[in-house]
Amino acid sequence: MNTDKRRFDLLTERVLGAIFDVSNTLGAGFLEKVYQRALLTELRLRGIRATAEASFSVSYKGHSVGEYFADILVEDVLVVELKCAERLASEHTAQCLNYLRASGLAGCLLVNFQKPKVEWKRIVFGFPAPEPLEAPHLGLST
Repeated sequence: MNTDKRRFDLLTERVLGAIFDVSNTLGAGFLEKVYQRALLTELRLRGIRATAEASFSVSYKGHSVGEYFADILVEDVLVVELKCAERLASEHTAQCLNYLRASGLAGCLLVNFQKPKVEWKRIVFGFPAPEPLEAPHLGLST
């Protein structure tokens, strides 16, 4: 097995352990910010480096056109997006994919603390960028 992938998988497992600990300790019903602070604390207690509100620049044709702020960035390789929603939805997955596109990272954990049993999804972005297509010729021929 690729050692980078194995290291990434081990980090993901360690972060999930911290997530489960936060969920088991706090339960459901708090605001997202409370879970973010608790998870940051738990990660630090476990010796895992994490940054809140990590910023990712979005570029278009070499120009900065926006910025995304992920809830937590772990060890500069794993994005953690927290939710307190009735259920995880496709727009939450799309948000994670956008974080991964903007950051160039490969993995995100999408976590929902709303229910008594924490809900989570691992999102991996490993597709190569598509080749640019030539614009169709729009001129009219006579």
